[in-house]
Amino acid sequence: MDYKELAFELMQNMHKIRQAGPQKQISESMQGEQFVLQFLAINKRSVLPSEISNKMGISSARVAAALNSLERKGMVTRQIDTSDRRRILVDLTPKGKALAEKHHQEAMEIMAGVLGMLGEQDARECVRITGRVAEFASQNKDKIK
Repeated sequence: MDYKELAFELMQNMHKIRQAGPQKQISESMQGEQFVLQFLAINKRSVLPSEISNKMGISSARVAAALNSLERKGMVTRQIDTSDRRRILVDLTPKGKALAEKHHQEAMEIMAGVLGMLGEQDARECVRITGRVAEFASQNKDKIK
């Protein structure tokens, strides 16, 4: 089997998906302010900015910029940790929780629509294969550049 030829076809398909639109909204939910909101909502606890930085794989300065913006919008609060005054804890406000839930529901509707168009068998295969790729990527993240 010629995996390079198959890889080329896969890359072309991924490019078409990106240009089609829904992928853009899903991608945006996985970065920047939306990612921070989702990360906080999923964790359901106060988090350190460094946890966000590590999970996103971006600098602490970029996380600070996102947090500053979200704080100005009333989406998050930052407080000094009472058990260790050197640490800052970030929490969602009710407004931030509502927006995170709205973004999550929108992304889920898009993905459910895509899977629905595939039909049950292809949708299950798509999820299975994507899971395998994600597992491989996670196990080999230091080798993949």
